[in-house]
Amino acid sequence: KHTEFKHEETVKMSSQTVHGLTVKPELAAAVSKIAKGSGISEDQFWSTASALFSTFAPKNLALLKKRDSIQAQIDAYHLERAGQPWDASEYAAFLAQIGYLAPRGGAFQIDTQNVDPEIASTPGPQLVVPVDNARYALNAANARW
Repeated sequence: KHTEFKHEETVKMSSQTVHGLTVKPELAAAVSKIAKGSGISEDQFWSTASALFSTFAPKNLALLKKRDSIQAQIDAYHLERAGQPWDASEYAAFLAQIGYLAPRGGAFQIDTQNVDPEIASTPGPQLVVPVDNARYALNAANARW
């Protein structure tokens, strides 16, 4: 369950505090290395990150709690109806009632700007890969072009 954004004591022992954020030394070192050639100082990066997390963490926590509540209601629904015939319209009504499904909105259009043609208009595979394996990321980039 998502109740707070605090790490276990073992993580705290191998971390440091930067602008009120608890970060692993590896992340701080990576930011330091990247910042040197980026035109953004480490201090600017961390102060901006801290401000963003302070702004959005409470809303994110509330959304995670809402997700947990909705999931608990869905779980209870299925447990209460175990062995009963499936009724798709009843299930859809239930999902709408608990806020999982929203009413269909009106027509809309999305306009993007400043997108590379390789992404915007050239079809190609969009691969999702783990960021901690450079070979996978390189293979995904090569597959795209």
